[in-house]
Amino acid sequence: MSSDIGIVGLATMGRNLALNFLDHNQRVSVWNLESELTATFEAEHAQAQLFCASSLTELVASLAKPRRILLMIQAGDPVDQVLNQLKVLLNKDDIIIDGGNTHFHDTQRRQSSLEAAGIHFVGMGVSGGEAGARYGPSLMFGGSKSAWKNLEDQLSAIAAKSDLGSCAEYIGPDGAGHFVKMIHNGIEYGDMQVIAESYDILSRGLKLTANEISEIFRDWNEGPLQSYLIEISAAVLAKQDSITDKPLVDLVLDSAEQKGTGRWAAQTALDLGIPIPTIAASIDARSISSRKTEREAAAKKLPGVSNTNIAITSETIGNALLAAKLCAYTQGMQLIRAGSERYNWNINLADPVRVWTGGCIIRARLLREIINALSEAPDVDNLLISPLITDMISQAIPGLREVLQAATQSGIPIPAFSASLSWYDAIRSPRLPQNLTQSQRDAFGAHTYKRIDDPETAVHTEWLK
Repeated sequence: MSSDIGIVGLATMGRNLALNFLDHNQRVSVWNLESELTATFEAEHAQAQLFCASSLTELVASLAKPRRILLMIQAGDPVDQVLNQLKVLLNKDDIIIDGGNTHFHDTQRRQSSLEAAGIHFVGMGVSGGEAGARYGPSLMFGGSKSAWKNLEDQLSAIAAKSDLGSCAEYIGPDGAGHFVKMIHNGIEYGDMQVIAESYDILSRGLKLTANEISEIFRDWNEGPLQSYLIEISAAVLAKQDSITDKPLVDLVLDSAEQKGTGRWAAQTALDLGIPIPTIAASIDARSISSRKTEREAAAKKLPGVSNTNIAITSETIGNALLAAKLCAYTQGMQLIRAGSERYNWNINLADPVRVWTGGCIIRARLLREIINALSEAPDVDNLLISPLITDMISQAIPGLREVLQAATQSGIPIPAFSASLSWYDAIRSPRLPQNLTQSQRDAFGAHTYKRIDDPETAVHTEWLK
């Protein structure tokens, strides 16, 4: 019998999504450029509903029409190479889904090219890592509504489920799905960084052990901070090294890597004129961490603070963490809105947030509060001024101020906490010092300025005469 879906790529995500489809009574065809992976997968999971193709041609021939092919391969040139091969094998109304971490501009380009041939191209954000792919990911669909109608039942079946339904949703046309996934990853960067900064303060500032911090994280996970990232952080901190019997996290090199989606979010924010300082600071923090040798050399030369003891409570740090998380999510929502307006996607902001409630890395209790806030005020540009969120941030922000002061005096770096508070204070300030900035621009470059008493008219002054 013909297969219901074909999957190209049998690395971790591709093979686990294939097994997920099989679990939901889907007939699946798979192909991988390296035939060894295909052979291994077939040997481990041989069954009547799985067909392992020896070529792309054979894969396409095995599929029911309209054909549906999911690409789970490295982003960039490999996608274009496979698409060039598939173009001549597919017919009108066939569907290609790119489930990798692809830049949304590439998705827009590919969609436009394939649409001319009558082939539907879908850019689908997939979140949840290995476990999510196997047992239920979060799926952010970007493409034509007809393609979504064709795939909705199939994708909803394999997606994660939360109390709000299936975590697969139509986000918008062409690059909307990959755009939202990019912002998801940016928020993820920010979330991970403020969690790491909380850990650093508890460790270096309060002198707590990894096991003690793990217990605090477990307590946090029972309240407003409940999230997948807090949950796994508690587990990571509790893990003992089998060789030394010390906390394994204490033996991990303090150099974090990144795949690029966070940088894309920051670059896109600059292009759209949307400030996302919490997220940007998290990207910088990873870059600084990778310069381990340079940091060790600087530590021997540059003066710091001799006493890093901090006299604050874990409850205060938890409040600071909640405040910073709210800032990161608000910045992400503003960026999604700006992208939707720029590219005419008409994204309903509640849709990606609902999809994130299950399966994905940033799933958290906080998302329900954001959904409630958006239902009350769907057009609000700044989530923090929505009544539900205003109450939360008002209670949490004093903790962020206290943590910032204590950590700064103790020489403990908190770039994402600092960026969050500065952004918060800036967006609530009716007057900022950029009146001087604009005056400087007019003084050295005749860029003009506008007066408070006549904000519609651009004027120029000879400041230096």
